[in-house]
Amino acid sequence: MIEFAVSVINQIGLLGAALVIALEVVVPPIPSEAILLLTGFNVATGTFGYLEAIIATSLGSLLGASLLYWLGRAFTEERLEQLTAKYGKFVGLPVRDLKRTLDWFERFGGPLVLFGRMFPIIRSLVSIPAGLVKLSLAKFYLFSTIGILAWNTLWITIGMNLGENWEQGEEFAQLLEYLVYGFIAIVLAYLASNLIRQFRRRD
Repeated sequence: MIEFAVSVINQIGLLGAALVIALEVVVPPIPSEAILLLTGFNVATGTFGYLEAIIATSLGSLLGASLLYWLGRAFTEERLEQLTAKYGKFVGLPVRDLKRTLDWFERFGGPLVLFGRMFPIIRSLVSIPAGLVKLSLAKFYLFSTIGILAWNTLWITIGMNLGENWEQGEEFAQLLEYLVYGFIAIVLAYLASNLIRQFRRRD
């Protein structure tokens, strides 16, 4: 994937960086950190301007986030509850827990979107529940913009300072990903234990 990103950025410049970042939000396997580090390297060489790079990549991120937000908004809570009632038992997710989670997101959706933008994987998915609970557009774009600007500025600046060694920044990015994977593994283990307990109670 990174070879694809490098090719696009080399061919069409900042527009390419923005498009690849937009695609990264929708297709998580494309690493945003590597794209932003590479963009920072191009800033260091004078190919891109610093502010231009931040603005272009942030607009790309917002575009991708918007697509997922409207996807979530088109999916009704009632339909999700129906699916949870039917299939939630297989992952240990009862409808009441789903409702509790959605209520929590409705109350704290803005901050969750903000901080979710700063973590690998989660940053790509957080737009969907925001749309699902019909988080207001003003809150969604405000908190998304703040989080995206912070994330993109951080990695572009790192890439700019590393220069030709920008790929070294990927090691830190991978560490962050491993931490997120670990968190997800803990959540899945918790859900699996709930499922096992439910089956034992039935027996």
